[in-house]
Amino acid sequence: MGGLTEVELRALAGERSFARGLGYVDAVAGIEVGDGWVRASVSGTERYEVELLLSRRSGPTGTCDCPYGQEGNFCKHLVALGLAVIAREADLPRQQEAARARARGFDAWLAGLSQADLLALVREEIAGDRDLRRRLELRAAGARGDLAGVRSRVRELLDIGPFARYGHVEYADARAYAGQAGQAASAIRSLTASGRAADAVALAREAIGLLHGVAECVDDSDGRLGRIGIDLAEVHYEACREARPAPEELAQWLVAHALDDAAELTDIDPLDYEDLLGERGMTALRRHAVDAWQANRSGWAEKYLMERLAKAGRDIDTVIAVHAADLAPNGHTHLLIARELDTAGRAAEALAWAERGIREAEDAATVDTALIDHLADRYQRGGRLADAVTLRRDHFAARRTLITYRQLRAAAEAAACWPSEREKALDLLRADAGRRHTHGGRVLVDVLLDDEDLDAAWAAAGEHGAHDGQWLTLADRSRATRPADALAVYLRLAGRLTRETGNHTYEQLVSLLLGMRDCHRRLGTPDGFTAYVTGLRASQKRKRNLIRLMDEHGL
Repeated sequence: MGGLTEVELRALAGERSFARGLGYVDAVAGIEVGDGWVRASVSGTERYEVELLLSRRSGPTGTCDCPYGQEGNFCKHLVALGLAVIAREADLPRQQEAARARARGFDAWLAGLSQADLLALVREEIAGDRDLRRRLELRAAGARGDLAGVRSRVRELLDIGPFARYGHVEYADARAYAGQAGQAASAIRSLTASGRAADAVALAREAIGLLHGVAECVDDSDGRLGRIGIDLAEVHYEACREARPAPEELAQWLVAHALDDAAELTDIDPLDYEDLLGERGMTALRRHAVDAWQANRSGWAEKYLMERLAKAGRDIDTVIAVHAADLAPNGHTHLLIARELDTAGRAAEALAWAERGIREAEDAATVDTALIDHLADRYQRGGRLADAVTLRRDHFAARRTLITYRQLRAAAEAAACWPSEREKALDLLRADAGRRHTHGGRVLVDVLLDDEDLDAAWAAAGEHGAHDGQWLTLADRSRATRPADALAVYLRLAGRLTRETGNHTYEQLVSLLLGMRDCHRRLGTPDGFTAYVTGLRASQKRKRNLIRLMDEHGL
């Protein structure tokens, strides 16, 4: 069992979980060593049960019943147990041999008991352990093929009554409920094992419905009910493989389930049953799916199922028909169709759908920007540069932002017509800036900064206003050419920061001071900066972190 290393733990857990596990070593309790395994409990948000499997061949693995561990991850609690094992590694061989000796002695004792003594022992244990009794009763009912008994027990397992307060299972009780409900899958699987697979199919479906019925009444923040739902889905599939239900009936249930909210718990994919359905069942599956979609063409589940089946059958025309039956007013659905057609090699049709999406968009300001990008890219790749410019110009006119301005500029530069397009775009922004209660002035400043037209940006900021971030950018970029203007900005912004506290504020203030120093140097007024810093130190002397930061920068 020996040989476990911190390197292995770090590789299994990752840096973050390993680092967090270091803080839980002292929370490991009740370490039990077996032949190839170590178990313990680790106290965290709750007390979690942890098991490490130490194999010389495959390397260490582990399980933990914390939420992160139940997702299959090597969690911080496993790291903590691993570190505890490493700390006592020298004593592990002795403990392992002792565990083997105990196991041999226990097996020998059990084997030596008579049938009567063994029955007496089991009865004694189940009398004092209710959960053990119920598990064995359930196993017995399954072995006998007792459908009524198993169904009754499954309903008890999924009943939230014993755990609910005011009709709701709170987070503190959800784990206990999930632990009980999780036994339902084993109960149903026992029917399949006893030759009652058809009954197991029916009971699995009933259990899925029961679990969905209580899901809204359980605080399932850790996602345990989803895992139970997936277990029930696996039991259903296993039972179907044994029972081989009628293909038409199975297809009808699969479609009904896929369109039901319960599907969110089980993640059942009808296509996983293709080998059980056969050709006749798949035909019925598609027929039921089409009927459901035609009855509700805008339903998300109906559309998804139709699209899933159509793609599986490489039926691109049906995929398009599903999308076309419920076109979004912003052109997004047109884009989906265009992409599907592109993938199918039908480029001309794809382009037509993308262009149609632009034409049919109800509001040019809300059209899907991904559709604009898609169509502009197609135009440029096809050498239609003027069309790409027109598309970007119209989009900018509808949504005047820095991003749409940049996109227009890129398209116009590629078409060698940017100077004229730029003037038209700036005219629109200047008109916006002249209106009250708009952000046109700030957008104008942004685009002028992006064009590196600093003089025009200063003028726009002075005339229409700018936010502090824009003023700071103007100052930073203009220290060499407009040191006096930049200095004025730095002084104003610094004055505001001196009334605030916090390390982030101090870092900003020091950055402004460095800019001021450079401006004074360029202006030939270093004494002015010295006087300002002296006064600042006097007024801010209680802010020790600020003074320390100024010292570090030689201010």
